[in-house]
Amino acid sequence: MKVGFIGLGTMGAGMVNNLQKAGFALVVNDINQQAASRFVSAGATWAPTPKAVAEQSDVVLTSLPGPPEVESVAMGENGLIHGLKPGSAYFDLSTSSPTLIRKIAAEMAKNGVFALDAPVSGGPAGANSGQLAVWVGGDKGAFDKFKHVLDGFSDAPFYVGPVGAGEVAKLVHNCMGYITTAGLAEVFTMGVKAGVEPLAIWEAVRQGALGRRGVFERMIDQFLVNKYDPPNFALRLAHKDMTLATNLGREVKVPMRLANMALEEMTEAMNRGWSGRDSRSMMILQQERAGVEIAVEPARIKAILDRDKAKKG
Repeated sequence: MKVGFIGLGTMGAGMVNNLQKAGFALVVNDINQQAASRFVSAGATWAPTPKAVAEQSDVVLTSLPGPPEVESVAMGENGLIHGLKPGSAYFDLSTSSPTLIRKIAAEMAKNGVFALDAPVSGGPAGANSGQLAVWVGGDKGAFDKFKHVLDGFSDAPFYVGPVGAGEVAKLVHNCMGYITTAGLAEVFTMGVKAGVEPLAIWEAVRQGALGRRGVFERMIDQFLVNKYDPPNFALRLAHKDMTLATNLGREVKVPMRLANMALEEMTEAMNRGWSGRDSRSMMILQQERAGVEIAVEPARIKAILDRDKAKKG
């Protein structure tokens, strides 16, 4: 079986590396050919266009920035739709629009091709390690047939439902994450301005009901240490995800007050010129409004984590 993969950025590169380790024969493409060089050196075949990838593949995976790129790669002049063979499948791993993938699936079905949405969750670390969730929407038979390909780079592929269902699950997940990020900024600046040292608050609340579920662990790498560069996940991509989520809410007529407030925070941060910083950089805005600055020495956080790990061990 030949596997096509388009999009060799931070996420795609990790997934392709794991697919190569799993022994799959790969055909690759990226807007930047240089990004493919290490995979070609390891045995992958370079194809100059999405169509050329499709013509050589039994299944094609894409990992792209968002809906415009997905539509262009899938349906453009040299898109996948012009090269995929009947019985083959296309899995889009991007965080994109449920409406778009449904349109793509309907068009590809006319040629006997299965199109499935399969957004991933786990970040760059998960893409590199293979500890990655994949939420799939589309034909169940196609999912079952090609699941072993998803197993090549993920430890948790999960069939959600009909086409579009995977994207809905991903938007629910990401939207909740950014609402939580905005909320954490608000309550922690309140605590710091009320006179409690940031690390002391963090260490205390981790032992409460929410903390024991890991809610506050997301603060370690950016907010507490006041470090938003280089990004773990860029603000511009997070803003795109939240825009997709709130657009979906409007489409299905669901009020999303908290999500839209979080999106406004992200938009303000984007207007500060922070689009390339980490998505949690929006938390700086709340620090400014509260008149506090939070910057804990990383060594102090590590000491607490090491202590907790020793207790559990």
